[in-house]
Amino acid sequence: MRLRHKVQLASTLLHNAHIKGFATFSIYQGAGKKLCVPVLNCYSCPGALGSCPIGSMQFMLASAQHQFSFYVAGVLTMVGAAAGRFACGWLCPFGMIQEWLGRLSSYKKGIPRVLTYIKYIILIFTLLLPVWWLNAAGVGSPYFCQYLCPAGTLEGGLLLGVAQPELRSMMGGLFAWKLGVLLFFLLAAIITYRPFCRVLCPLGAIYALFNRVSLWRLEVHQDNCISCGRCQQSCPVDIKVYTQPNSPECIRCLQCIDECPQNALHFSIRSYSMTAGDQQC
Repeated sequence: MRLRHKVQLASTLLHNAHIKGFATFSIYQGAGKKLCVPVLNCYSCPGALGSCPIGSMQFMLASAQHQFSFYVAGVLTMVGAAAGRFACGWLCPFGMIQEWLGRLSSYKKGIPRVLTYIKYIILIFTLLLPVWWLNAAGVGSPYFCQYLCPAGTLEGGLLLGVAQPELRSMMGGLFAWKLGVLLFFLLAAIITYRPFCRVLCPLGAIYALFNRVSLWRLEVHQDNCISCGRCQQSCPVDIKVYTQPNSPECIRCLQCIDECPQNALHFSIRSYSMTAGDQQC
């Protein structure tokens, strides 16, 4: 198992370490839920120790006061400014699940580039709908969590719905819709690399905005690069790395570094650099 996959697994276990919750099918309500985690990990997951940033932001916006959470925005800004989409590639539990499913088939179909812009539209609606679409009491809802998020369905809705049939019956057709969305992305992940992350995830959209300006970034030594295309061939999201080293779609998996025959690629943090021989992803 490569280092990145070990870190993904450790991150998933750490974010969902409330074992008692899985045993009792109950949601942890301790002090940890006041903290925002840097990945898409559902608040309602029985094992979740922290709060999902997208869910937290929506709940604040949807409240009667319609407050913007500067705390959540600050956490995401720090993570994004430090390493761009590193959290997507190394820490996200649902991203890891999609990658595991992708190993079931060697056939992989690409995603048209235009579809990757949908996540930015989803991000806009994720932030605006809780403020604009209100009930009679002037309160909104966390619409992304409620209607779209497959991670929430898998980690929270499905587990709690199976254990508590009355909860599932209360959700009615909504539960069936969300289960359909989840199954679509799980099946798509078998033949397409991380489809939810690339097309629909609003958190991925936020981190993508930081890729080109993050402190930890990919550098290309143009004197060494021979434009052989090996980096693009190894890239799971089909980035032409030698011309777009910090593309918004890059999840910092480091596979391009290992595949470069000229050692023309390296990630750097200010004066510190890491070459292909120093790191295995």
